[in-house]
Amino acid sequence: MIGSYLTRLLIMLFGYAYPAYECFKTVELNKPEIQQLQFWCQYWILVAALTIFERVGDALVPWLPMYSEAKLAFFIYLWLPKTKGTTYVYDSFFRPYIAKHENEIDRNLMEFKSRAGDMAMIYIQKAINHGQTRFFEVLQYITEQSTPSIQSKVKKETTTSELDDPILTVTQNKATN
Repeated sequence: MIGSYLTRLLIMLFGYAYPAYECFKTVELNKPEIQQLQFWCQYWILVAALTIFERVGDALVPWLPMYSEAKLAFFIYLWLPKTKGTTYVYDSFFRPYIAKHENEIDRNLMEFKSRAGDMAMIYIQKAINHGQTRFFEVLQYITEQSTPSIQSKVKKETTTSELDDPILTVTQNKATN
């Protein structure tokens, strides 16, 4: 258990914090070296892809023995200057795969954006309609609470007029019997 927490801490430090700091230093140079900037951009692209795959396959892989330690070692391999792991993995695996499927990915992203926009508009319209309905219900409730209802006025007038006219009262009593 402690090993798992320690490994997670080390992954955050060596997989995210240190590379983020190195990337920051590279970007903040007056004239950043394009190779250094390219290296860190490639690193973050690979880390993003690995993070996505890890989240999708979370149930399949983490149960393997020493999974977290292997992940930590892989992150260090990626940024360690002696191994140049980022350049190797990016150029050998990632770039060829993405380049091969780039058109399909772009098409799917465009479809997704279009569908997401359509769905967002549908939900926005539903939310507006729901909001309008609730707003008018609240207004109606407030109106009913702030002014005596017309039916209660009519009942009061009818009761008063019946008491004033004994013939009307007798006629109504005969009609009900």
